[in-house]
Amino acid sequence: MPNHTHIYQHQASLYDLMISKQPALSDAITRIAPCAGRRLLDLGAGSGRLTLELAQEAASITATDLSPAMLEVLNARLASLQPGAKVQTFAADHRQLPLPDQVFDVVFSGWSLSYITNADVPEWRSNLSAVMSEIYRVLKPGGTVILLETMGTGYTEPHPPEFLKPYYQALEEEYGFEHEWLRVDYTFDSVEQAAELTRFFFGEQLADTVQKNDWSVVPECAGIWWKRK
Repeated sequence: MPNHTHIYQHQASLYDLMISKQPALSDAITRIAPCAGRRLLDLGAGSGRLTLELAQEAASITATDLSPAMLEVLNARLASLQPGAKVQTFAADHRQLPLPDQVFDVVFSGWSLSYITNADVPEWRSNLSAVMSEIYRVLKPGGTVILLETMGTGYTEPHPPEFLKPYYQALEEEYGFEHEWLRVDYTFDSVEQAAELTRFFFGEQLADTVQKNDWSVVPECAGIWWKRK
């Protein structure tokens, strides 16, 4: 698999192009927790896919990410928003947020926590505990946390990677999250673009499948977990 840390630090714009080929997710989030007029926190915001979708209706959004390069892309894209959108960004680790207690109505994170909470990381359980402690600390009483993670790229039904299953199980059985899944297929401009961008982020095996199946639309499943404080 490609080195995602390197991608996030040095190829943020190409990553942003790839994820722009997926559908908007604001409806999935606001169905669980209304965001209009509320204070939101986007953990692992990356280039801003969720931040930018929700910024216009929110009272404010704080976006954090470990990669300053990703936040540079996000900050550049903020110019596309209508005047009045209140967005601030911070480079930060999920386990130690430079934010005050009980200030956010909704905390959400897309495809980010799993980098430190998957079973290939020896300290994944302590990482998950630290992240949850920070989320609960900054979340207002009655607030909602929403997590989005992969359930399989190149699949039309949920097919989560083995190394993520313990994390997902812990969310549901130990932390009491509710869960459902949804399709978030990539719709590329061509088969050639689909192969190029999936090779860039997912590796040769998926890119070969894309070319073999002549896919310009690459199926992907995502899981969405939520819990109210």
